[in-house]
Amino acid sequence: MGQGAEPRRGHAYDGELGAAVARAQEGDEAAFAVAYRIVQPGLLGYLRGIVGDDAEDVASDAWLEIARDLGRFKGDGAGFRGWSATIARHRALDHLRRQRVRPRSTATEQDVLDLPGPHSTHDQALESISTEYALELVRGLPRDQAEAVLLRVVVGLDGPAAARVLGKRPGAVRTAAYRGLKRLANQLGVEGVTDDGPRTLGESK
Repeated sequence: MGQGAEPRRGHAYDGELGAAVARAQEGDEAAFAVAYRIVQPGLLGYLRGIVGDDAEDVASDAWLEIARDLGRFKGDGAGFRGWSATIARHRALDHLRRQRVRPRSTATEQDVLDLPGPHSTHDQALESISTEYALELVRGLPRDQAEAVLLRVVVGLDGPAAARVLGKRPGAVRTAAYRGLKRLANQLGVEGVTDDGPRTLGESK
């Protein structure tokens, strides 16, 4: 993680987000609205990938909890993004338990990690992920892959932050995100799996 690395997708506003959160913690309602506007699109995309059409309701519950517990949050903009994703994830899992809905799970290919690292394929898959169709495909991934892809791509968390949200090791989350993106790229019909050398998702040079 070099200091000179460009902000990743979703990180461009983290400075503004950190400042807004700090002001919101002092009672500035307009600042809370700014934080909401920055975080909500990614959070909603993440929840759509987990609970589908109920995402708006689950997001509302999550934001009520975020607002209630804001005084206890300590950290910067990126930290707030991860903290809010953790709260949203808990609300989503509660919702699924109440609905007794089990996300579909499919077998994973054992040989995925032996394939060449499709950097350009990943980039193209990422471009498509915001579409409803892609989110529907994400919901068909095994849970660990779906959540890793959603947290990395849609919420914009880095590997360690996504790992904290999921309570897993960063390496396991990187592997799950790689497998999920590879499968999505195949389903979206993205060509170009020709780059050499395995690349690990999210490690910018």
